[in-house]
Amino acid sequence: MKKNKRKILLGPVITIIVMIIVIIVASAIASILGVQGEVTSVVNGTLETSVTTVRSIFSKEGLEYLFSSPVETFQNFKPLVLLIIALMAISIGKASGLFKAVFTPLRRVKPAIITFLTLFAGIVSSFLGEYGYVVLLPLTAVFYQYLGRNSVLGILTSFVGITMGYGAGLVFNFDDYQLGMLTREAATVSVDEGYVFNAWSNSFIMLASTFVLAIVGTLIIETFLKPKVKESIKEEDELVISKKGLAFSSIAFILLLLLFIYMIVPGLPGSGILLDMDQKDYVAQLLGGDAPFTDAFIFMLLIMMMVCSGIYGFVSKNIKNTNDFSVGLSKEFDNLGYIFILMFFVSLMVSILNFTNLGEVIGAWLISFMSNLEFTGLPLVLIMFIVIIIMSLLIPDSVTKWTMASPILVPLFMKANITPDFTQFIFKAADSVGKGLTPFFIYFIVMLALLEKYNSKESVKITVFGTLKTLLPTILLFAVVWAVILIGWFIIGLPIGPDTYPTM
Repeated sequence: MKKNKRKILLGPVITIIVMIIVIIVASAIASILGVQGEVTSVVNGTLETSVTTVRSIFSKEGLEYLFSSPVETFQNFKPLVLLIIALMAISIGKASGLFKAVFTPLRRVKPAIITFLTLFAGIVSSFLGEYGYVVLLPLTAVFYQYLGRNSVLGILTSFVGITMGYGAGLVFNFDDYQLGMLTREAATVSVDEGYVFNAWSNSFIMLASTFVLAIVGTLIIETFLKPKVKESIKEEDELVISKKGLAFSSIAFILLLLLFIYMIVPGLPGSGILLDMDQKDYVAQLLGGDAPFTDAFIFMLLIMMMVCSGIYGFVSKNIKNTNDFSVGLSKEFDNLGYIFILMFFVSLMVSILNFTNLGEVIGAWLISFMSNLEFTGLPLVLIMFIVIIIMSLLIPDSVTKWTMASPILVPLFMKANITPDFTQFIFKAADSVGKGLTPFFIYFIVMLALLEKYNSKESVKITVFGTLKTLLPTILLFAVVWAVILIGWFIIGLPIGPDTYPTM
């Protein structure tokens, strides 16, 4: 007689705690062994190499950090603040009935088209950087509710779209400018002093990748991910759909949109207040590190949703008084206290990982491995693609990775006759895949919390590695699509942007 084996499922919090313990123990062992790596960076126009070592938590400095940093780290944890503001905007949109009026008519659209639109929206939202996650993940959950589809599927599809589409998009995103500046530094410091980075240099391949990923990705989602999330849930409420309210709120939306656009247009009377006018290039004015627009965007969204939803709610009578409006701002926070717990522990995990330098040392090894290879052409492209994916497992942040990698990889590829612009695009494509495979990516944990909120089946437990297992076939297939795009473009030699090609 066979005994039934009971599966031990670790909840996300316990999983994160276990991962923290593994990091602490691994860092202690590595520190005792003197594990280190060499990191090359651009300093004052020259390449400088420094040694970075693994730091142990079991040291005076480490223990002080372990016990003194969690409060401050959580207090300054930007993703949590962005998510709270985004949830207020989505809450009032749902409570007022505005989302019901906008989304319900789309019930007649075929499910495959909805999947395509969700993926496409996720890919295009790469322009917003991390804002795409905090806005689209909870918004897609509400969207799928009103379509009579499972919000869990919507959240997973949206996460895949945003993450896998990070390297694509219709225009450059928040990180592209910073990545481009790093690419320029690396290219000019030792190979070509005359190289000039153009933010539009990858525009052709980005545009093509957007549609390829959205179309092929729809087939992947419908074939491999959708069957794992079968349940369909219909959102029923007593909110009134008002054509008059929708018309008034649409007018308000257009007026506010024009006002916000005016704030980022330079050269007009009183315009451009959200731009960093100390910069010369418009890209830097809009998306630079000191540009007001980058921090103002999420607040602008909240203002827009409060005004439009307030107008719709009062006209439709779904909101009867100011108290209803106030309470409506918190509706989407129901059953979401769990996210604050997860965010605390993930902020602690990431900060400890960063303190130990484990990710930086392993990343340095991988970059050194690539620099010692004598490959050129397509093999070099594919090896970089794989190495950056592996590197992303411990260092999800794009700018951090490219700061480490660009001083070595950009000159290496230029000497192999591959342009810095295409090298940066290879990095972004691989970075997209790597982000989808690691629990160290903060927005993966945000997704987990939202999945728990909308999980209506008690028999299905939302876990870290269970969710990774669910997404793994989809992510790997997207990796194949990305690889095919890179290989095809490189072999054919099509321009990747205006006057820019894969090879020099």
